[in-house]
Amino acid sequence: MSDDELYSRFLAGEMSAADQLMIKYMGQLIMYLDAIIHDIRDAEDLVIETFAVILTKHPSIREGGFRAYLYRAARNRALRFRIRKRRMNIFILEENIGEELLSVQTEDEFFRDERRHAVLKCLNRIDPDCREALWLTFFEGLSYAEAAAVMGINVKKVDNLLIKGKQRMRTELAKEGITRVEEA
Repeated sequence: MSDDELYSRFLAGEMSAADQLMIKYMGQLIMYLDAIIHDIRDAEDLVIETFAVILTKHPSIREGGFRAYLYRAARNRALRFRIRKRRMNIFILEENIGEELLSVQTEDEFFRDERRHAVLKCLNRIDPDCREALWLTFFEGLSYAEAAAVMGINVKKVDNLLIKGKQRMRTELAKEGITRVEEA
């Protein structure tokens, strides 16, 4: 069932449709917000808040635009959160640094995890706008138009950010010793 059908059913009073939308997007949206605010717990809270606002206010969403609307609303909430957090000057050390590497069982899993860590490290080194465009299109699978709607820019700007981002990623990955895309 499409997002439009599920949202229409929710608006008609079918709560299971809202549950299906939440299940469909919850995990992806949490990872996206975690990339913005760098705190998985806060990202989870922000995703829940975003869904709560949508489910209580029943905004009018154009046909085919639910996912872009959801990501845009969540992104705006995360950016406001990041500004408030920066004002509070909180210093937080990540508690789980390296835990995922300690739990690795096989050598293949270890190297796959190391490559994943290197890719994320490289992503964090590039321009935030390029990083967000890459994240939305490659990791979240959004179209250029959907990514543009989420970021509040035009499609051409998304295309330019992706070109620049891919070039920077190649350079950064090469610094980490990853020269082929398959390795990443």
